[in-house]
Amino acid sequence: MKKNIFLYLFVFAALIALFLLMKGNRTVKTSGEKIDKLETEVSLLKDSLEKTQFRLMDMQYFSLENNDDALAYYDHLNLKNPTRYIEDKLLETNESRGDNPLIPYEGMESDFKINKIKVLNHKWLLADFSDGKYWGDLVIKYELKDDLSVDFTLVDHLLYTHSN
Repeated sequence: MKKNIFLYLFVFAALIALFLLMKGNRTVKTSGEKIDKLETEVSLLKDSLEKTQFRLMDMQYFSLENNDDALAYYDHLNLKNPTRYIEDKLLETNESRGDNPLIPYEGMESDFKINKIKVLNHKWLLADFSDGKYWGDLVIKYELKDDLSVDFTLVDHLLYTHSN
């Protein structure tokens, strides 16, 4: 009787060991597949991030912040952020009642105001304007003077046609 109990225990333990071995192999296989999939995904994300960084560098090429030669014109003014200062001065032109004086169009839905600004260098900037429904772009020449006043001169403008 004792002999049969040990035989049954041995067979039962062998079946459990076989079950655990098969389950372990299956787990290793699925884990390996998951790891391969995640490694591929990480590789794709790294490539995407690299492309995005190159695009960002291209977009920042024409900007005052990344142009040391243009920034040298403002060293004597001791401005921490000349770009922000110029943008603020341009946005102050929005404060006048009615349309912005730099925009050569009359607002159709409301007053035309400047929204976005891109300072290209120490002389030019691009600006976007809108009245809420219609919009356009401006090319503006500016001069930051030693007394920190800024003169803006409209160089060119464009009003987009409204399309639905």
